[in-house]
Amino acid sequence: MRSYHPDLTPPWKKSAPVPEVPAETDLVVEEAATGFCGAVIRCERTAQGPTVTLEDRFGKHRVFPMEPRGFLLEGRVVTLVRPSAAGPSRPALTASGSVAVPGARARVARAGRIYVEGRHDAELVERVWGDDLRIEGVVVEYLEGVDDLPAIVREFSPGPDARLGVLVDHLVPGSKESRIAAAVTDADVLVVGHPYIDVWEAVKPSSVGIGAWPVVPRGQDWKTGVCRSLGWPENTGAAWQRILSTVRSYKDLEPALLGRVEELIDFVTQPA
Repeated sequence: MRSYHPDLTPPWKKSAPVPEVPAETDLVVEEAATGFCGAVIRCERTAQGPTVTLEDRFGKHRVFPMEPRGFLLEGRVVTLVRPSAAGPSRPALTASGSVAVPGARARVARAGRIYVEGRHDAELVERVWGDDLRIEGVVVEYLEGVDDLPAIVREFSPGPDARLGVLVDHLVPGSKESRIAAAVTDADVLVVGHPYIDVWEAVKPSSVGIGAWPVVPRGQDWKTGVCRSLGWPENTGAAWQRILSTVRSYKDLEPALLGRVEELIDFVTQPA
């Protein structure tokens, strides 16, 4: 007859059970030991046990063992397990990779704002971060250029409860844009930028279906030159809609833009 041995471990020494979560593709988790955060792209069986590969917002991949209590999902400790063949429904994600909040209402707009240079910049930010911005109550406006940025900042009158974030195109050392940005020194304003001549270049060529963005000789209108080099009709409005239609999530954008927009969102939503 099999003997019975009671568990005499004191309750306070027992580990509380944690939920098991199927490692479905695109599920965003944080590895507990390293803090690496990314979306699940695949699970594999290895001689050492099952592993999961995560991809962060910059496209970097890391492989982790699927150990008990090894990950955080929305701040809660979980154990990742291999998904079943059928696969339960996974959490819906926004285009920026955040977990969607079904039925969430847009927050009343904050006093703080994010300014971008042009309409195309604003449409791209809306395409990827629109859901997050509405929940945070952040309004994005476009300026049609930043030549008068210091005056625009003064007119906005930023403060601890009304921070201003500005995204600048072609913010590289020695450029006109870098000199303009350097003139803004208000502590409640953050000016950041990407290195591209135009925000078109922030969309990955592979997403657009081209090998690379063309090099347009100086003195030519850059957007028209791109259309001409790619054999597209020289209608920059139609060309932009063609490019924008290929953007489905943050994975279609270059890291140099992703990091800057996330930085601006964090800045304007910080508590005073």
